Amino acid sequence: MAENVAKKTTAGGANLPKTEIYIWDGTDKQGKKLKGELTGSSEILVKALLRKQGITPTRVRKKPKPLFGDSSGKPITASDIAVFARQLTTMMSAGVPLIQAFDIVAQGQENPRMQKMLLDIKATVESGGTLADGLRQHPDQFDALFCNLVEAGEQAGALESLLDKVATYKEKTEGIKKKIKKALTYPIAVIVVAFIITAILMIFVVPVFADLFKGFGADLPALTQFVVDLSEKFVKYWYIIFGTIIGGVIAFKQAKKRIPAFDSFLQRMSLKMPIFGDLIGKSAVARFARTMATMFAAGTPLVEAMDSVAGATGNIVYQEAVLQIKDDVSTGIALATSMRNQGKIWPNMMVQMVQIGEESGALETMLGKVADFYEEEVDALVDAMSSLLEPMIMAFLGIVIGGLVVAMYLPIFKMGSVV
Repeated sequence: MAENVAKKTTAGGANLPKTEIYIWDGTDKQGKKLKGELTGSSEILVKALLRKQGITPTRVRKKPKPLFGDSSGKPITASDIAVFARQLTTMMSAGVPLIQAFDIVAQGQENPRMQKMLLDIKATVESGGTLADGLRQHPDQFDALFCNLVEAGEQAGALESLLDKVATYKEKTEGIKKKIKKALTYPIAVIVVAFIITAILMIFVVPVFADLFKGFGADLPALTQFVVDLSEKFVKYWYIIFGTIIGGVIAFKQAKKRIPAFDSFLQRMSLKMPIFGDLIGKSAVARFARTMATMFAAGTPLVEAMDSVAGATGNIVYQEAVLQIKDDVSTGIALATSMRNQGKIWPNMMVQMVQIGEESGALETMLGKVADFYEEEVDALVDAMSSLLEPMIMAFLGIVIGGLVVAMYLPIFKMGSVV
């Protein structure tokens, strides 16, 4: 019966049964009572796995699910997957069997969700499925590129080598994403903080000065009067102002998520931004080159690799360009020629290196060098941007906060000069 279940499990990665956690009670060969938890796709399979371990199951049942959903542990991030890929690679290079490597990596996880996912994958492999089959059961964490590379490694008998390349690929791409987020988050955070401080001053501090100025019996300076009027609007309509801003942010995120045309428009416009456009463009080029080099290392044909490479670029303009390259290459046009025909999307240096790689038969090596070069360019851009933004942000804060302070003290200075 267990063999039949295993055969069903291996019959296509997309049709694998969903694994669940089972609570079991049983006895070992000495009659000692034992109990625990085991991940499996069915009660029959769990019993079979226990018997293999020398345990006679007396009771097996599904573990009850929480009433309010799975709140155990934090969500699994792309960085967690990158660390997992590197840990699994290290274990396998040390000669640790795949099943045992999953046990070791899972036991070292502090996040219960991550641990459960790894045990699910391990159960699939134990029941006769491939590692790629187990990964495909978790599409939110393992994309098609990751699964295809692992599958290619398993079929070629070079899983350890391909896992190392996958781990390197994930580390590099996540590194680029973190740098871009760092560059974008810093000014946004400062603007948010500046707005909150300004709102606090407008609602709580400026009205106190306004009451004080009423006893002066003289006209207020234009800047002070403007700030006082603005403060009155803040006090009167603060809930509308904050509600509009919060609602606008939520509406923007939902539109970006649910309306493809809006998201496409934002991605196209992002490439035209004065400073950030160059950063986003070079990061897309770096991801393209790194993904293409990794796919070539797995032995994936050029045309078949393009779909995964297009999705990995992270920008609709480059995604469309890669799909156009796919069409061109499928009709016999050289990769470098297709890239050159698309104009300024691809840097000239990159096109030349791709052409050299095609002519010399070392395209994978050349793409790897291109990826290294543009990843360093992204690093340099982020550092330069940080150096440029810091004084600009300080000047912005000085003008906003300092302007409010000066506006409040101008009447006092004027009164002092009259006395």
